[in-house]
Amino acid sequence: MYPRQIQRLIQLFSGFPTVGQRTATRFVFYLLRAPRSEVKELIEAIAQVRNQIALCKLCFQPFDASEKTQELCIICNDNTRSKEILCVIEKESDLEALESIKEYKGLYFILGGPVDPLKKEQREILRMKELEERLKDSPIKEVIIATNPTVEGEATALYLERVFKDSGIKLTRLGRGLPIGGELEYADPETLKQSLENRR
Repeated sequence: MYPRQIQRLIQLFSGFPTVGQRTATRFVFYLLRAPRSEVKELIEAIAQVRNQIALCKLCFQPFDASEKTQELCIICNDNTRSKEILCVIEKESDLEALESIKEYKGLYFILGGPVDPLKKEQREILRMKELEERLKDSPIKEVIIATNPTVEGEATALYLERVFKDSGIKLTRLGRGLPIGGELEYADPETLKQSLENRR
């Protein structure tokens, strides 16, 4: 029905998380109607993200590396933060949510997603090897497992507890201030603060 160029772009947009073919089609036709300057700006912004954003080698948070030669983000570079506590989270937006309450003073590690309890092969997606390397011979005494209170988040937390139960490192979970089925990035600051304080 559509020219191959349009079909190709619909296919690419459909690969985005939570974007189905209908929404992808809307995106494509929006771009066709948009001014050329707006499309050019979008293309340049995508290129800048790919070329100028790097992932921190310790926590995997994206940071602006366009004018820097360092390999660490601003949080991992901050000497005032505790090097003895590591908060393990699923995704980048969870880090932003926790940082917004200005209560947590330790470091982070972004897993890259949760585990689907029905799909064991998804465990390969997680940065487990990198996390094990991070904890190896480190000053970290406590790992806060701050996965989302969803079915996948709970499965991920249990998996992490099983992997690191004999590590000698204290493993804690966020308190139950968070509702089951919710996500950290949508929680209000007070709920996040209580969850962090009531970790167990």
